[in-house]
Amino acid sequence: MLAVPLLVLLLLEASVPSLAAQLPGSDSAGTPPPADQAFPWERMRLPQTVVPLHYNLTVHPDMNTLRFTGVVHIELEVLENTTTIVLHSSELLISKVTLLVPGGPPTPLRFLEHPASEQLALLSDRVLYQGGTYDVLLEFSANLSDNYHGFYKSSYRASSGEIRYVASTQFEATSARAAFPCFDEPAFKANFTIQIVREPRHIAISNMPKLAGGLLKDYFDTSVRMSTYLVAFIVSDFLSVSKTTQHGVKISVYASPEKIDQTSFALDAAVKLLDFYDDFFDIPYPLPKQDLVAIPDFQSGAMENWGLTTYREAGLLFQPKSSASDKLGITMVIAHELAHQWFGNLVTMEWWNDLWLNEGFAKFMEFVSVDITYPELQVDDFFLGKCFNAMEVDSLTSSHPVSTPVETPSQIREMFDDVSYSKGACILNMLRDFLTREAFNEGIIRYLRRYSYQNTVNSHLWQSLSNVSRRPDRPHKWYTDDELDVGTIMDTWTLQEGFPLVTVEVKGREVRLHQERYLKTDGPALSDGFLWKIPLTYKTSHSNTIQRFLLKNKTDVLYLEEEVDWVKFNVDMSGYYMVHYQGQGWSGLTRLLQTNHTALSSSDRASLINNVFQLVSVGKVPLDTALELSLYLSREMETLAVTQGLSELVPIYKLMEKRDMKTLENQMKVRLTPTLLQTLIDQQTWSDSGSVSERVLRSYLLLFACVRNHAPCVEKASRLFHSWKALDGNMSLPSDISLCVFAIGARTPEGWDFLYEMYGRSPDTSVKSRIKTALSISPLTDKLHILLEESFRGEVLKTQDLPHVVIAVSKNPHGYKLAWDFLRANWPALIKKFGEGSSSIARMVTGVTDQYSTPHMLKEVQEFFGSLTKEMGSELRCIQQTYETIELNIRWVDKHLPLLQQLLQLLHS
Repeated sequence: MLAVPLLVLLLLEASVPSLAAQLPGSDSAGTPPPADQAFPWERMRLPQTVVPLHYNLTVHPDMNTLRFTGVVHIELEVLENTTTIVLHSSELLISKVTLLVPGGPPTPLRFLEHPASEQLALLSDRVLYQGGTYDVLLEFSANLSDNYHGFYKSSYRASSGEIRYVASTQFEATSARAAFPCFDEPAFKANFTIQIVREPRHIAISNMPKLAGGLLKDYFDTSVRMSTYLVAFIVSDFLSVSKTTQHGVKISVYASPEKIDQTSFALDAAVKLLDFYDDFFDIPYPLPKQDLVAIPDFQSGAMENWGLTTYREAGLLFQPKSSASDKLGITMVIAHELAHQWFGNLVTMEWWNDLWLNEGFAKFMEFVSVDITYPELQVDDFFLGKCFNAMEVDSLTSSHPVSTPVETPSQIREMFDDVSYSKGACILNMLRDFLTREAFNEGIIRYLRRYSYQNTVNSHLWQSLSNVSRRPDRPHKWYTDDELDVGTIMDTWTLQEGFPLVTVEVKGREVRLHQERYLKTDGPALSDGFLWKIPLTYKTSHSNTIQRFLLKNKTDVLYLEEEVDWVKFNVDMSGYYMVHYQGQGWSGLTRLLQTNHTALSSSDRASLINNVFQLVSVGKVPLDTALELSLYLSREMETLAVTQGLSELVPIYKLMEKRDMKTLENQMKVRLTPTLLQTLIDQQTWSDSGSVSERVLRSYLLLFACVRNHAPCVEKASRLFHSWKALDGNMSLPSDISLCVFAIGARTPEGWDFLYEMYGRSPDTSVKSRIKTALSISPLTDKLHILLEESFRGEVLKTQDLPHVVIAVSKNPHGYKLAWDFLRANWPALIKKFGEGSSSIARMVTGVTDQYSTPHMLKEVQEFFGSLTKEMGSELRCIQQTYETIELNIRWVDKHLPLLQQLLQLLHS
């Protein structure tokens, strides 16, 4: 590790006391230029004239005034002669800027601020020469942020009732500049040496281990070379538990004192997963420690700061009585953030247009790692859901390529979506299947080694994979080397939006193939020019052997060895494409499912369910064909296929709910429960027994049945709730069934109030999460209004959970109008709190509106969002997605409602 330069420490020691006195409105020690001087840079991206080498940062958060002061000493290398240094600063009061020249006296610098681009220009009277190294020192102060970005304040209520504050950071993507002046772009990597001034009652932690500490100041070792968005520091009164990995890395989990007993599972999981990644990548984790911290207020799920990963409490804390889905979720989140220590931290995308190189890989690796380290969690059952979710967004004209140009902070925040995360993971899974696991793994290891501590673009990854896969000794190659230009193949998946629909027509031994863009919006012109190189897989009724074919053209033909009864393409849905079986293809597969559904894997069955219903949306398949295929679900027992069936069928009657079509809605519900799923529901035990997959299915099905008033479920849940309430919540409920028990209890005012009280009293984050969901699906409209308002206030329910509450209420037939009114009424405050372009805003916009299907609601939505200014988010991609989704819903209902009514009447008669 690099040592802290003594001279720099002495200089910082002298600077901090003066900073503590700097308040807004005080005399500035810097020299601002004339007010009418133009800002010397006009672009959002910083110039390349200087680059940072090292930051020495001292920060002093005052936990009483909730302000902070700081000084940063930046060592710079000049790449081109210049008199101007442009870097980032956002909402910081800059009080002094000094240029330090080797061998010369300190020189005050004039500075200009440009709030719109969050940039700061330092103006020198002397030329800074190419090849030279210079130092600038900036003193600054600000309030701890009220939102979830930059250096912000969090709080929790101790059992004594005292409110205790935490100062924490969240810098990704563009918020390091709100904590200290810096070159806040991923490619400006540097080393960081950090000091934190604090009170004796607090502790401070940062990316690196603490070298020394006293009553007032902690000194941290100098970091490895990294991007600004990975810097982190926290001041709190937290406690920690620790273990050491087999490779000698100290793992610590931090939480508030009263929740430290909920950290043991996360600690063991982190040790196990970090050891796995160390071995899998064959590249040692480069830091001596890895901290995991449960933050009381945290907008995203977690953050991969190097050596100091941060999490929501619900994403890290675990009780033995937590549900199977809690255990699965926590393990996956930890696996994701630790994967980032290599993909994202060690090797970082050059710019945010290739965010998927970070997030797609981390999402992919979380499944790879957990499948190997925790096979009992059966994570493969949940991967396909990520691909289906990505396809839902990617089937709209408002989608975007995996790699797409962005510049502004809002545009960058919009990149944190299902396309970057889930589509990225799914195309990597497809590529691994195409190249073989051995070649893929070796290629990504070479990529990580070659570009350690550097920044990359897509082509760097493709070249590493091509070089490995073309080796003559590579076994199991089914492709030729002239087909294996990984970049040429994968550019078709990363540089154009959407995904292909492959139409298959079997005539004897001949299989005719045709590809086109799958797009829900009408208009052939929107699909023209799209062509993918598709690694097809298939198997037939005569052989379980997976066959492969690279479809490179719009049309092609392949030949089977013999005539078959059926052929299934996209085996286990390893590819990111949809399949339409023309002619008698769907009839043959439907007969197979109805007579011998286990002849196909659960992944294949789930993909058939998804594909056939999605093809209804684009007019390729009639609705009755899809509904006929779904009838086989009455014999289905596997989690993946059952949940996919429900995810296709439930939205149909949800459209009816939002149209107040009670008769049709109830007919759909009857078809789902007694006709398809009653046997499976009635087989569920009210316990926590079984595999994780079985337990997740149990929780899902019992909640589904209770909400839809399946009498045996409602009666059982009611008895359990009354017993639990009578014992003041001290009766132990099986965790996997507690949500449906709470949901039934929340149907009465007394039950709702008791649950709300228990939410405030319970220290268990898992229990809180289930109570919160139960409160939001109550039929009591006045209580739903209270829940929305209280979530926004953030005193009992945390405001971080507001997006979840708003979306859950919007899915509630008694609350969807409330949720829409709440979103409109509080839009400016929501933008300020969560950030324009954030995934929280996007999820609320699309989640609240995606079940509307009337021209009246479309007009209302368009009028509201159309009235917004650009600064208030009028150009957000999620708004365009919302318009498109409502228009598609209107078209779907207009086209299919008569047939749906006819079919349900026949089934009901």
